[in-house]
Order: sequence, then structure tokens, then C-alpha cells
Amino acid sequence: MTEFWRSPDIPQLESRRSCQAVSCYRPHTHDRFSIGLIDAGRAVFAGAGDTRYELEPGDVLLIPAHSVHSCNPEAGRWTYQMIHADQDWIADLLPDDQDDAGELLRGVAVFREPGLHGEFSRLNDGLFGGAEPAWVRARMSETLAACAGLTPGYRGARSPGPGPEGPLAPVLDRLRSDGPAPSLEELAGLLGMDKYRLIRAVKEATGLPPVAWRQNDRVIEARKLLRAGNSPAETAYALGFADQSHFHRVFRAHVAATPGAYQA
Repeated sequence: MTEFWRSPDIPQLESRRSCQAVSCYRPHTHDRFSIGLIDAGRAVFAGAGDTRYELEPGDVLLIPAHSVHSCNPEAGRWTYQMIHADQDWIADLLPDDQDDAGELLRGVAVFREPGLHGEFSRLNDGLFGGAEPAWVRARMSETLAACAGLTPGYRGARSPGPGPEGPLAPVLDRLRSDGPAPSLEELAGLLGMDKYRLIRAVKEATGLPPVAWRQNDRVIEARKLLRAGNSPAETAYALGFADQSHFHRVFRAHVAATPGAYQA
């Protein structure tokens, strides 16, 4: 079961509550800051490279925008919550008088601190319960300030940011296009290198190989279009998917929900 929350009164935020029984997430990124709460069951967090961290009930994950990650259950069901927020909005809420506050935006952090999960969970309850924007903003600021004063149990590598500039720009622009998926040979030719060197360069810069980066980028755009009111069929067409079933499969592999369920 998965339920999503969004409100025009707080457009900077969206949230979900989920119970999953199988491994379903591919490595992916969000264009927003993400706060994950493990409610029940155990899961494995996979970050950039080969990093792994076992998650337990009560853990809180803070994931800056554009950080490659996936979380999947070890066995059986697991229940979790996820709040996504515009990163600039989050940055405005961080305390100016805490030197470590900015670190929350630079790399994934997992906290295993008594009470912290409950604070974020009450915040999420407020979202689903229709809390006033001022209350949400104040509660988010207070809870982030608490995180800034704690030492995480896990600290990931720094986020690569929204996208590398410079030599890889022609490749990423081609991958962003809504035309047929380019071959690795075509992409490598744009930079005058072989395809193996291209794969390494894109993965080092973005955390994902070229084809996975393209799929991830299209899912990020799909979420924007669906939030704006476009139908799944319109979204699939706008992003150049071969058909709705292909769009459905790719979207579900990244979001663990169908486009229709996400939009509902």
C-alpha cells in the first residue's frame, strides 16, 4: 500500500507512506532533498559506488538532491515514509548559527537517534492531516536544527550536484532529448572517445551510467509533469517513451508506484 500527499498551500513539499514486500528500487536520484523514515522491517541503503548500510526501524535518512541511492528490504515487508522538499527551501530553514548545518545538504546522512524518527513522523502526520504551512515550516526548521547538532551513524560521499558542466554537456543534452535512445557509440562519438571510457566518465560525474542516467532524468521530469496535472499517457508521449507500458515499467522501477497511483 502506498499513499501520496501534496498540497498547493505548500508546493515545496510532497510526501509518501509505503509498505513494500519486494526489492523494487533501482539506483536513482531526486531533484529534491529527501527525508526517509524507516518505520518497520529492515532494509539496505545503497549509495554511490559500492557503499552499503543496513537500515533499522527508527532510522532517519537525509538525502540531498542529486545523490544516487536505493533502499530495498532485506526480507519480507518494510514500512517507511519519505518527504521530498525543494532543496533551496530546506537551505533557508537551516540554522545560521550551527557550523555543521550545511553538511546536511552535501551528502547522505543516516541518524539512529532516539526521538528523531518520532519528530519527523509527527511532521509527516501534520502534512497528511492538513497542518498550516507556518506550523510545517517551523516544525521542519526545528527538526533539521536537531539533526545539525548530531553525528550521523553513516555519512555518504558528497552529492555531485544537479549535473556536470563542460565536456559532458553534449552527451547529457543528447540523453535528455525525447528522441530514440542513442547508442553508446553515438554518445562516445560526440566526445571523440570509446564507449567504455564514456561510461566511466558519465558514472564518475553523475553516479550513474549513461542509459540509467537517461531513465532517471526522464522519471524526474515525469514526476513534474504528473504533479502539474498531465495524464500518464500525455507524460509518456511528451518524454518520448515507446508506449505507456514501457513508461509504466520504468516509472515503477524508480518510484515503486505506478504513474496513476503517484498522481492520485
